[in-house]
Amino acid sequence: MTDTGEPAMHEVRIVPANQASWEDLQAVLGTRGDSSRCQCQRYKMTPKESWASVGTEELSLRLRMQTDAGHPASGTTSGLVAYQDGDAVGWCAVEPRTAYPRLLRDTRPWEGRAEDKADASVWAVTCFVIRAGFRRRGISRALAIAAVDFARERGARALEGYPIITRSGQEIMAVEVHVGSRSIFEAAGFTQVSHPTLRRVVMRIDF
Repeated sequence: MTDTGEPAMHEVRIVPANQASWEDLQAVLGTRGDSSRCQCQRYKMTPKESWASVGTEELSLRLRMQTDAGHPASGTTSGLVAYQDGDAVGWCAVEPRTAYPRLLRDTRPWEGRAEDKADASVWAVTCFVIRAGFRRRGISRALAIAAVDFARERGARALEGYPIITRSGQEIMAVEVHVGSRSIFEAAGFTQVSHPTLRRVVMRIDF
C-alpha cells in the first residue's frame, strides 16, 4: 500500500534496487497481503498467468532476477528501494513501458492518445509499496521524485504513471492504491495527460 495523503517529507534515502539487499526488499513487501503474493509481477505476467497459477515462490524468483538485488555493480534493475533511519521502508517499480505486458494490453491508459506502445524510450512507474508502520511519511512522494531522475539518467524520453484519484473521506481498497495517487505524481513534476476513467488518470513528464 502506498501513502495517499502525505505531510512534510521526512529524510529518505533512495537507491536502485540492485544496491539494496534482497532481504531488505522482501522486508518492504512483507509476508502477508497482496504485495507479498504479487512480488510486483502483476503487470509482467502473461494473460494466462495469475498469482495462484504461478505461485509466490516463482514470482519472487522473477522479481529477484529483475531487480538483481544485492549486486551493486549490476547495470540493470527494475525499481527503487527507500530507506529511513536504516530501515528499508518503500519500493517503487520503474522501467521502460515495454517491460509491462499487461499494462500494454490494458486499453484504458491509451484511450484518446496516439501512443506507440512499443516505444521503449517511454518509461512507466507502475507500483508503490510502503512498509507497514512507515506510511504517511512522504516516502511514496520521495520515490516518485527519485523515479524521475532514475528514468532520465537511463535515457528515458518520458515517464508515465497511472494513479488513482483520491479524495478526503473516500473509501479506497488497498489493492487500488499500489499505483499511487495523483498528488504524489504532481509533487514530482508530472502533469495529467488523460483521464480515461472516473478514478484513473495518466500522468506524464517529458524530458
